[in-house]
Amino acid sequence: MSETEQINLKTIYPVILAVPEKKRQLTGKNRVLSLSKHARQALEISAQKSCIHLNNLLKDKNGAPLPFNGNYWSLTHKPDYVGGVVASTRTGIDIEKIRPCSEALFSKTACEKEWNLVNTDPVKLFFRYWTSKESVLKAAGTGLKDLSKCIIAKVIDENNLIIDYKAKKWLVEHFYFDDHIASVIKNSFNIKWSIKNNPISMT
Repeated sequence: MSETEQINLKTIYPVILAVPEKKRQLTGKNRVLSLSKHARQALEISAQKSCIHLNNLLKDKNGAPLPFNGNYWSLTHKPDYVGGVVASTRTGIDIEKIRPCSEALFSKTACEKEWNLVNTDPVKLFFRYWTSKESVLKAAGTGLKDLSKCIIAKVIDENNLIIDYKAKKWLVEHFYFDDHIASVIKNSFNIKWSIKNNPISMT
C-alpha cells in the first residue's frame, strides 16, 4: 500500500457546495430534486478525494443510505448549501443555518444535563447539538425518532463533542462558515473539509 493510500484510509473529506442562485429560486418538488442532485455532486467530490469510485447509490426501505463496496455515504441539503461525505465506516453529515429557534426545540433536542455541559451562546450550542445528533442518527440509519436516545456525553471544545448512542461513543467534528454549521462523524479519522471546492483543513 502506497503512502497516499495510507493517508486516504486515515482521512475523510466532507464537501460543502454553495447552492447557485438559480437553484435557490426553485420551489416544491423541483427544488428538492435539484438540491439532492447538487448534494450528490458534493458526494462525488468527497469520493474522488478518497480515491473511491461511486457505484449505484441505494437506500433501504426507511430511506437510509446503503453501503457500496464497503463504503458508507451521507448527504445533506439546505437552501443555501449542500454537503456529502464518503467513509469506510458508518458516517453522517448535517448542515444548518445558525438562527433563532423556539424554546420548544431546545427541550426536544436535549435535556437539562446536556445543556449544562458548557456555558456558551445557547443558539450556537443548539445547532451544534442538533447537527451532531442528526449526523449520528444518519450514520446509524435510525433517523430522528431516536433523537431523545442520542445523548451529548462531552463537549470537548468549540469544534468537537462526543455523543453516546446505542452503547457507543461517537466523536463529531464541526465546521463553521457563512452563519452556518456543518457536523460530521469523525471517530478515528482525520477530517479535511472542503467548501466550494477549496480545501480547508481544521487540523
